[in-house]
Amino acid sequence: MTGLMDPVKVMKEEVGYKAAGRVESNSIVGLGTGSTTAYAIQSLGDRLQKGELENIIGIPTSFQAEVLAKKYGIPLTTLDGVDRIDIAIDGADEVDPQKNLIKGGGAAHTREKVVDSLAETFIVVVDSGKLVDKLGSTFKLPVEVIPMAVTPVMRSLEKLGGKPELRMGVKKAGPVVTDQGNLVIDVQFESIEDPASLEVKINNLPGVLENGLFVGVADVILVGEIKDGKPVVREI
Repeated sequence: MTGLMDPVKVMKEEVGYKAAGRVESNSIVGLGTGSTTAYAIQSLGDRLQKGELENIIGIPTSFQAEVLAKKYGIPLTTLDGVDRIDIAIDGADEVDPQKNLIKGGGAAHTREKVVDSLAETFIVVVDSGKLVDKLGSTFKLPVEVIPMAVTPVMRSLEKLGGKPELRMGVKKAGPVVTDQGNLVIDVQFESIEDPASLEVKINNLPGVLENGLFVGVADVILVGEIKDGKPVVREI
């Protein structure tokens, strides 16, 4: 597509900018992970520089978010330094009609869940390809596990009806290691009938730190679509 902007990239930018546009001055902002959220972080930095926003403090959910926030001049803090999070912006790998999510494609879902759950308003930024009727239909469920427990946890996940596999690195020998120094098991479920119950069952397995089911956490879903070759953003 020489000479033309990639419409998918433009659409991701639009969704990210729309989400960043909802952030107000004097806010503590949860900064999510992923390609669409990266545009939101960039837009927040632009708004700060132009003086449209002031006194924004970010709480990153990953090393990626931290690097981007520093690059675009967003001051950062930790959960120890704040008593609230006003708004969080983050992506998702799947979104069902009840606004439940699967996250963790970037292996950052544990920190994301902590930050996104604490936020007064959690905005999810996705493209329409992430919308599903039932969770688990297009994306495997990520489960973060401490290294010593990988084998027993995989057995337990099979008993829950899943097909687990250890996530391996790309361009890296060996498994993916999270920001917390743990491993990720991706679990294929045919369809997840009761996300709330499965989330609890998996998190109760000894050795599991957190899984990628986000049930009842999202407040607003901003969906980017290409219509007649142009990017549009709608809200769910």
